[in-house]
Amino acid sequence: MLRLTELKLPLDHPADALRAAILARLELADDDLVGFSIFKRSHDARKKHALLLVYAVDVEVRDEAALLKTFRNDRHLAPTPDMAYKFVGHAPEHLTERPLVVGFGPCGIFAALVLAQMGFRPIVLERGRAVRERTQDTWGLWRKHVLNPESNVQFGEGGAGTFSDGKLYSQIKDPRHLGRKVLTEFVKAGAPEEILYVSKPHIGTFRLVGMVETMRHEIEALGGEIRFQQRVTDVLIENGRIEGVTLAGGETLRSHHVVLALGHSARDTFEMLHARGVTMEAKPFSIGFRIEHPQSLIDQARLGPNAGNPLLGAADYKLVHHARNGRSVYSFCMCPGGTVVAAASEPGRVVTNGMSQYSRNERNANAGIVVGITPADFPGGPLAGIELQRKLEARAFELGGGNYDAPAQRVGDFLAGRPSTQLGSVEPSYRPGVHLTDLASVLPDYAIEAIREALPAFDRQIKGFAMQDAVLTGVETRTSSPVRITRGDDFQSLNVKGLYPAGEGAGYAGGILSAGVDGIKVAEAVARDLLGLEAADSGGKAGPDCDY
Repeated sequence: MLRLTELKLPLDHPADALRAAILARLELADDDLVGFSIFKRSHDARKKHALLLVYAVDVEVRDEAALLKTFRNDRHLAPTPDMAYKFVGHAPEHLTERPLVVGFGPCGIFAALVLAQMGFRPIVLERGRAVRERTQDTWGLWRKHVLNPESNVQFGEGGAGTFSDGKLYSQIKDPRHLGRKVLTEFVKAGAPEEILYVSKPHIGTFRLVGMVETMRHEIEALGGEIRFQQRVTDVLIENGRIEGVTLAGGETLRSHHVVLALGHSARDTFEMLHARGVTMEAKPFSIGFRIEHPQSLIDQARLGPNAGNPLLGAADYKLVHHARNGRSVYSFCMCPGGTVVAAASEPGRVVTNGMSQYSRNERNANAGIVVGITPADFPGGPLAGIELQRKLEARAFELGGGNYDAPAQRVGDFLAGRPSTQLGSVEPSYRPGVHLTDLASVLPDYAIEAIREALPAFDRQIKGFAMQDAVLTGVETRTSSPVRITRGDDFQSLNVKGLYPAGEGAGYAGGILSAGVDGIKVAEAVARDLLGLEAADSGGKAGPDCDY
């Protein structure tokens, strides 16, 4: 097979145009092209009135060698790389030790799945409930103002990614095509096949629920075990080696291989690990608000006359502004046609996040508008970022009325420095509800100053972005983990052998896809250690904070 890239066609091209374009581009007769499949499809929207679809296709031809010779200087034609996943090994029948996986979000799911596929029969410990019961608990907050601290948007089967836009693209370097393994497993579990080739695949919450259950069943069928409502309260460490974990109910599970696939909100677990001397450090993250606009405004600004085309779907955006005070302001986790959701996991605090369904057909677009901060902004040790998050979330709870409503403000009022007293044309989607106020006291002054400067700058890129009636909702603090549980090239903790910090909570991923990839890498590292194989080349370094 050969991969042909940068094949451009009009948005409204007929179904047979792609084959014809391949034949013309490669100068082939019709019977010389045995077949082809789409590897990737994106769009070029630089010219809104002449928007193009851009394809990468894998083609099978009768004489591959001759074609490569003819196009030997063409950088858009090359042999298709081997993207098939290859296991590092398989568990011997006599192996009795079972690795533990703490957390069953995207990282924990893929760590457990790959370990199970290799025959290691992992035991998964998830503090929250199974995904359907967890969904009921989450709706309890959204509809009834009732928070379950152990089962919510952050905790439970599927992790925080279940209640999100379900984005499946990433900025990580992936020379082994592990992201393809993640996407392939999702398709096996019920995701639409288009996620394998569209440029910005996503799934959405409703579909993720069923997929997560299917993947759980596969892990169990392969000998794995998933235990819900099992919160790890202690780790057993002897002579610098992990020996097991203790659960909230008092049970102790012994293992020399423990994967910490914690989410970014497992604050009590971070505190326990720090108390036990596990090496960790504070890391940068971001704070800000959610902003909502009419999706039609974003569609028109980004797609022009092609707005509404079903091939393009709801338009997204990615914005960044470097403010005069030295702060970077950027859009985070943009959710086209989605909703702003309550994402609190601790009583007395308000947190926002964004979510979309697969259809992305809600009336509003939303995104985080956040300001990057570093440990220099919150000195005080590895856990200082957590304390800052708690302080900001408690203030948002207070300004929202003390009942999990969120504080909100019209953009026009925010820019003018006055509290909002009524809504305009944009109806906020946050549930349970919003309380109009002045958001200036929710974030540090430097963040407010930077965001006030950024919104008009963003308006110059997307006309209407700083519209008077757009709505800001606070507060966005869970952009990424505020800590990093440091690990070496063998993926193990720097000072506790057999402990494998992984995924977003440990500071090594920033979304569903990168967390899944990290889970695969950590599962491989565990397998290598159990099988006595040599460690892989330096794969334990931190990746980006966010996939998108």
